[in-house]
Amino acid sequence: MAAGIAVLTLNRPGARNAINLEVVEEMRAALVRLARDSGARVLILTGAGTAAFASGADIGELRDRRAADALRGINSSLFLEIEHFAVPTIAAVSGYALGGGCELALACDLRVAGESARFGQPEVGLGIIPAAGATYRLPQIVGAGRARELILTGRIIDAHEALRIGLVNRVVPDDRVLEEARSTAALIARKGPLALRAAKLALRASACGPDAGHAAERLAQAILFETADKNEGMTAFLQGRRPRFTGR
Repeated sequence: MAAGIAVLTLNRPGARNAINLEVVEEMRAALVRLARDSGARVLILTGAGTAAFASGADIGELRDRRAADALRGINSSLFLEIEHFAVPTIAAVSGYALGGGCELALACDLRVAGESARFGQPEVGLGIIPAAGATYRLPQIVGAGRARELILTGRIIDAHEALRIGLVNRVVPDDRVLEEARSTAALIARKGPLALRAAKLALRASACGPDAGHAAERLAQAILFETADKNEGMTAFLQGRRPRFTGR
């Protein structure tokens, strides 16, 4: 980790970074370690190689799962941990992000895509539905109509269409995906760490409606007004210098 930026890489390039139970357990363990690291300000998730960010759940493993496995929410619970992760998260996507891979990207706060990136929720073609967050995260990000189309048709879209509908924040050449994600992460990492965490909480609350969002904003701001970071940030602004945040 450098300058407060952690990078978590799915490393199964031979299987196009398909997400199996071992990957889930390793990612969950990595999140626990990062959560304990007070120096982590931003987390980037990416895939090894250029063929895929994550091609989805491991179909061979998925075929053998039963109702009890679905109820456990093996992938969905991991992606919920990523969505709720205290610091901002960025998906750096090259190649395929399909099924669970797309849902992993949706669980992140921001998404940077290479020109080769392809996104889709093709689960209905396998006789199942996307069940790791796409049915509720995708409508929040691209709108209900587009989410219905993508889920019901299973259509795969390219990076530029993903940008046009708001699924990704930025499209760059493939060789600059991680660089662009790091650049965005560095911009975020310079901001107040407590403010970033509070902003994530308030944004999550706003998904429950304006009343919840309003209440979360007021509570978060009240807490931040009593922090040393708030005094440092405003003093630095008045003095024309870069703030030195301590997370207190």
